[in-house]
Order: sequence, then C-alpha cells, then structure tokens
Amino acid sequence: MKVQGKMFIWLSVFVLAMAIVYGWWSKEPAGTTALFLAFGLCIMIGYYLAFTARRVDAAAQDNKEADVADEAGEVGFFSPHSWQPLSLAIGGALAFMGVVFGWWLLYFSLPILMIGLFGWVFEYYRGENQTQ
Repeated sequence: MKVQGKMFIWLSVFVLAMAIVYGWWSKEPAGTTALFLAFGLCIMIGYYLAFTARRVDAAAQDNKEADVADEAGEVGFFSPHSWQPLSLAIGGALAFMGVVFGWWLLYFSLPILMIGLFGWVFEYYRGENQTQ
C-alpha cells in the first residue's frame, strides 16, 4: 500500500505543476479549476493510502524481492448474483431524467433508489444468502 500512496502523491505533484502551468499559460478558468480539483482528489487519495499503509501489515508489493505468487490467495468476497445494481441503475436513470424533464420525476425515482440501496446493503442479512 505504500507504493500506491507514493504514486498518488507524486501524481498530485505533477497535476499541481500542470495546473499552475496551464492556468498561467491559457488564462482559462474552467480547465484550471478542474486541474486544481484533480490535484485535491489525488492528494486526498495519496494521503489516505499513505496514512493507512502505516497501520496495516506490509503487503507483498512493498517488498522489493517479492514474487508474484506471494500475493496469491483470496482477494475478497464478490457477490455472484445480485439484482440490486439494476434497481439502483433504474432509479439513478430516473433521477437524472428528473433533472431534464421535471423534478416531479424524483418522486418516482427515490423509492426505487431506496429499495435498491437497502436491498444491496442487507442482501446477506436475510433470505437464502443469510449464511454466506
């Protein structure tokens, strides 16, 4: 994790330098603002990864003499089947269409979004998948 933290911190330094050069050279506020916001995002992610790396055990990528097989094993649990992202996508699409066609459409999209969100969060707390 130390490697990723350093990568994002160096990326944030590069983006900051490009934002300063771009802002000075182009005098265009929208792109300059976007680059400074990208710098902020990179520095936040880099700081979080560097901060977290001090509190967790060293991973294989932090060891310069590690092999690819050292990081082998279970990565995590990924749900093999879930209909909840479809519900969230439909609710999100309706919500964004509400911005275009009228705010009244949010009354229909918010219940769909809430059903999808609660279903996704509590998917493994009840029903046939409770023991997984």
